[in-house]
Amino acid sequence: MHLVASLDEPILVHVDLHETTDTDETEFRPALAARDGKSFEPGNIPDGFYLVDDTENPQPEFQQAVIEAVEKITHIAPADDKGEIIGSPATARGVIQYPLAQLGLCTSLTNARYRTTTEVYPDSDRVTPEQCNAAQVAAVRAAIDYALSVHPINNPT
Repeated sequence: MHLVASLDEPILVHVDLHETTDTDETEFRPALAARDGKSFEPGNIPDGFYLVDDTENPQPEFQQAVIEAVEKITHIAPADDKGEIIGSPATARGVIQYPLAQLGLCTSLTNARYRTTTEVYPDSDRVTPEQCNAAQVAAVRAAIDYALSVHPINNPT
């Protein structure tokens, strides 16, 4: 964070790359519930790629651009029967929103206009590790391409 704070230029894009595995459901979530003194309520791990947008600064066109790029590589996680992904309402195909700053999530550490958290599911029978990596690369490229298309950098040369 010292490096981020020292930057004179505003940050335009912040992409936080994540993966959700089956052990999130079997180990991490039960441990989190125990730590917080709550009972563990089993859920499911979405089969596919999805994004987390910011409820305080939603950027639906940005999120859509990332989803469109990634779906060329791997499948997008569908919403469940309630229209949710991991218990949060899907705001678009493959996109949910969280109050990033309120929850202290990584993408709230900058004030980037365009922020997203990616989630790949490498335990899916429908993907390979290489596809998961390629999906993350596609997400980063699409995020940068979108931001630069909306906010081009003036290049005098």
